[in-house]
Amino acid sequence: MTQRKKVIITGACGLVGSAAVKHLSKEGFEIIGVDNDSRKMMFGDHASTAGVGIKLQEEFPNFKLLSADIRDFGEIKAIFEEHSDADLIYHLAAAPAHEWATVNTMQDFYINAVGAMNMLENFRQYTPDAVFIQCSTSKVYGDIVNESYYRKLPTRFDMPEGQKFYDGFDESIGGIDNKLRSLFGASKACGDIMANEYGKYLDLKVAIFRPPCITGSLHKGDKLHGFLAYLAKCIATGDKYIVNGYEGLQTRDNIHADDLVSAFYEIYKDPTHSYGEAYNLGAGRLGMISMNEAITEFERILEKKGNIEYSEITRKGDHICDTFSTKKFRNKYPDWHITYPIGKLMEEICEQYKTT
Repeated sequence: MTQRKKVIITGACGLVGSAAVKHLSKEGFEIIGVDNDSRKMMFGDHASTAGVGIKLQEEFPNFKLLSADIRDFGEIKAIFEEHSDADLIYHLAAAPAHEWATVNTMQDFYINAVGAMNMLENFRQYTPDAVFIQCSTSKVYGDIVNESYYRKLPTRFDMPEGQKFYDGFDESIGGIDNKLRSLFGASKACGDIMANEYGKYLDLKVAIFRPPCITGSLHKGDKLHGFLAYLAKCIATGDKYIVNGYEGLQTRDNIHADDLVSAFYEIYKDPTHSYGEAYNLGAGRLGMISMNEAITEFERILEKKGNIEYSEITRKGDHICDTFSTKKFRNKYPDWHITYPIGKLMEEICEQYKTT
């Protein structure tokens, strides 16, 4: 009799976690979700994911939700002890916001760095034959992306066609020293590096993904995190949205959570797996849009003028143009592709605000 597939997912009620639950349910997994609704603690009641957890449990009978704190080694150990037959681990829980990390530095570090270590070490001890996916961030590269040459176009900053990174920054831009990341970027880098070592040094099946902006219709955007979802919300409700610096010409690479989790699964299906490999994973030019372009497009979709204010104050460590190349991943997994280009992605985000 074939053993039932089992996965442990941290951050199971968040944007990426909920997408992973839906995806892996279709693949026949028994799903152990771990989530303590930390978004409510970080951003307030409006950001709570408790309702998502209830809906997931109602929709998917193979989904079991556990409330546990990834900062607590003992709580995570108990989960791995009980579910040592898991053959896939998605570590998606994180503190995701730069400004929040600046004010709540110790909490950010314990969630992103210590939390990752608690997951990796229990994975090593109890499920060493499983596949471990670490969801990191493009912010681990720091502001090195601002050192490229950009042209100032009417609606965005962009690279001249033919420049080395025109189609997105690849993994070669990595480096540790003298790169301004933000405290959030640094704490995420700690977990990223340790995941790399657990794969390469300890010969475990670990893959690290470094996405830029992740979004989707279930994204609970906040002014501290999730610019596309929060911008759409502000335009729909009439709330003020402040654009910080660069005259709104800074660009972002946006990937839908569904496209991200489908990439995770490619690693699991691959019999050669990855042993500490890191992959940039955005939508590249298919997901690239500037602040000003996003404002114009959301105003068109929602048929409403936004309450937009421009500030000359630039966010520290902000990226001018943060498009990332998926070439390394696509070369290994050519069947994977982007299903949500930026136009389709923005239309989906706006559906919840449209009146019938």
